[in-house]
Amino acid sequence: EDELVKIWNAATGQEVCALVGHPGKVSLVAFSPDGTRIVSGSVFENVLQIWNAETGAEVCTLEGHEGGVNSAGFSPDGKRVVSGSDDKTVKI
Repeated sequence: EDELVKIWNAATGQEVCALVGHPGKVSLVAFSPDGTRIVSGSVFENVLQIWNAETGAEVCTLEGHEGGVNSAGFSPDGKRVVSGSDDKTVKI
């Protein structure tokens, strides 16, 4: 309920940073194949956000769905993001 994406150190369990910017609960996150970016979204929102995984800075917001986003991921080469929504669309 804190509306954050948190990055954790898997070896130590320590929080590395928190990504602030979602207006609602976050329900999906995924790393890019090279680990440099993160995509996040929510079934309560119709946008996705792309983050710099090293700095925690927001890179951009992806808009276009008319319903909540319930799935997203990067292409294998990391150049594109695909998302699925409650509005019954898939966007690339």
